[in-house]
Amino acid sequence: MAAQELDAAPAIADRLLDNIETVVHGKRDQIKLVVAALMCSGHALLEDVPGTAKTVLARAIAGSIGGAHSTRIQCTPDLQPTDVTGLSIFNQRERDFEFRPGPVFANVVLVDEINRAMPKTQSALLEAMAEQQVTVDGVTRKLADPFLVMATQNPIEYEGTFPLPEAQLDRFFVKTTLGYPEAEDEARIVDEQLAGHPLTRLEPVVDLDDVAALRASIAGVFLHEAVGRWIVDLVRATRESDVVAIGSSVRGTLALNRAARAWAVLHSRRYVTPDDVERLFVPVLMHRVLFRPSFLAEIRDSGWDTAMLDVRRRCIELAPKPGFDIDLDVPAAVTASSPESAAHFLGAPEE
Repeated sequence: MAAQELDAAPAIADRLLDNIETVVHGKRDQIKLVVAALMCSGHALLEDVPGTAKTVLARAIAGSIGGAHSTRIQCTPDLQPTDVTGLSIFNQRERDFEFRPGPVFANVVLVDEINRAMPKTQSALLEAMAEQQVTVDGVTRKLADPFLVMATQNPIEYEGTFPLPEAQLDRFFVKTTLGYPEAEDEARIVDEQLAGHPLTRLEPVVDLDDVAALRASIAGVFLHEAVGRWIVDLVRATRESDVVAIGSSVRGTLALNRAARAWAVLHSRRYVTPDDVERLFVPVLMHRVLFRPSFLAEIRDSGWDTAMLDVRRRCIELAPKPGFDIDLDVPAAVTASSPESAAHFLGAPEE
């Protein structure tokens, strides 16, 4: 990607984030994680209690992208795969079967309480998430582009649920939580909704071409070879930790690499830092790891967030973080073509 095209990506990202934040307040970091998943053609799993703006976030993302469409699937034990993918119905006038697309045929799909759906219905989403297509009656149909699945789980009620298998958890690019808003943000939400929901006033600020530009910008982000090797070592450390039964797969390595590049773009940088990788370790990798029973007891005692930070510390001890003296050299082609771009690449002030 040309330097000037990469320059435009942070501005596009800022417009998108600022617009979403007019509806979902005080959750910029969590919104960035979901947008990073969108940039990397991935999907997001939100494990949170009801009423924390998960549906609003999905609709705000779709509403901020011109031409995008959002749907919601409320999962229940009697939800069938065809309720998600669609089905063929006999048209008596045409005397033939015609396909009626299901809610998965949208740009942003919110799958609410995914663990309440039967395993066969959960698996219907697997092909959609992995291949961006569905197969019904032997016919394969492509889904919309961009395509983002935001699935939710309730962390406090497990009766009548069907936990996602590890293979499907691995399909989610990030796992995060929105959480309750701060007091000031909650008061602002109450005031804003007295005259109607802010979603009704939301206007698109980017289009599908802008989203494509965001995705393409990731390839132009500079990743130092020492940071790239640390990502590999860090993921491999999850397989060696004494609290882990099964570590992250190569899919986790790919996801962490791409997420770090997207995170750099979302922070108006052209290069990845070790801090980016450390920040993304938990949301990108921890749902891909199967822990030993003894450590699961510790998670119940200390809580998920505290326990995951401990796992991150253990893995960094096995794969030490690169020093801050890494020479973030600008690629020769960029330096030769534009000294100004080189200064911006390094975060240096331009004269």
